[in-house]
Amino acid sequence: MDHTSSHRPDSGQSAQSIGLVTTQTVTLFEQGDPLKLDSGATLQPITVAYETYGTPNDTLSNVILICHALSGNAHAAGHHHPNDTKTGWWDSYIGPGKPFDTNRFFILCSNNLGGCDGTSGPSSIDPKTNKPYALNFPLITIGDIARLQKALLDHLGIKKVLAVAGGSMGGMIALQWALDYPESVGGALIIASTPRLSAQNIAFNAVARQAITQDPDFNNGDYYHGPKPERGLSVARMMAHITYLSEKGLHEKFGRRLQNREQFSFALETDFAVESYLKYQGSTFGKKFDANTYLYITKSMDYFDPFPDPETTAQRLQKVHARLFVMSFDTDWRFDSSRSKELVRILNLHQKNVSYQEFHSPHGHDSFLLPDLEYSRSIATFINRLYDEELHRRHHKDRPA
Repeated sequence: MDHTSSHRPDSGQSAQSIGLVTTQTVTLFEQGDPLKLDSGATLQPITVAYETYGTPNDTLSNVILICHALSGNAHAAGHHHPNDTKTGWWDSYIGPGKPFDTNRFFILCSNNLGGCDGTSGPSSIDPKTNKPYALNFPLITIGDIARLQKALLDHLGIKKVLAVAGGSMGGMIALQWALDYPESVGGALIIASTPRLSAQNIAFNAVARQAITQDPDFNNGDYYHGPKPERGLSVARMMAHITYLSEKGLHEKFGRRLQNREQFSFALETDFAVESYLKYQGSTFGKKFDANTYLYITKSMDYFDPFPDPETTAQRLQKVHARLFVMSFDTDWRFDSSRSKELVRILNLHQKNVSYQEFHSPHGHDSFLLPDLEYSRSIATFINRLYDEELHRRHHKDRPA
């Protein structure tokens, strides 16, 4: 592997910033060796976008894989250029002295399969037609996403990660790693996540997909050379965004405050501040994200169910060696704490090495993305303990008999 990092020190940033970073790409599954998907379909070639932060040690024992949520991407920390005011999506947690400490660890994050930020997905060019795949892109699963990440790490010469971590959908991927690659994972942080979607969550995803596919500009997914279904995607995002917040958080931030007016319009206009906020969130997302990717990724979450029955559960957990840390937030109602506790119960029943912690936060599901001292300390403690145990194990292994 190339042991250089995509991190470049930046004196213009604070001591806690990773500074400037570069997104890298690599093409895998060429030369007639396609990726085999859970659906039975195959895919080749596949481009993967990824970023790295920190420096790998000589034994590659300090590697941590970060898995992003539905609308995330490979840009987890730092800035892309000196005037970039927007940092990576988990910048509060990745960097020098942060829980995922780049002074100590080599951090890697890739854009998920099916994505629209550099990794092959519906908006990518199908080499058979020289046109975007659109809905000809095969449906994918969380297992397929983890399978491509494993191929990327193999390509980079990384055979085992100290830990794999993610929130929401990223937590599903982290759990998938612990199940599918037990010899390649030291620990897994499964944050604000679930072992399966509830009927309510599947319903939310179904309505979001309907909003997109019913947009007049959807054109059966073949919209890449014309108007895009931004209105449908915007509505899907507005609805989803409500579920990422808490009622208390919305009340404290907006209440019933009016937007740029002193009295009701008595017209079908944007009267309330919360309406304006959601319209902005939806409009911004609708312009930058690919609607087909939204369809595919939400469907992969619907399919996720690694423990469908007792026999399958026992088989899947038999070889799991990783330390598992399950974390939830008390105001998260999208994936509420009962979902995390369900996972912990399953893992305890099969005598797996699992810890659980619930955190108080007013911010709902999005809490896993936001700065919080107790949450931050718990991540750091878990990661550092894993690493210290790895160093201790290697020390004793290398000692002469």
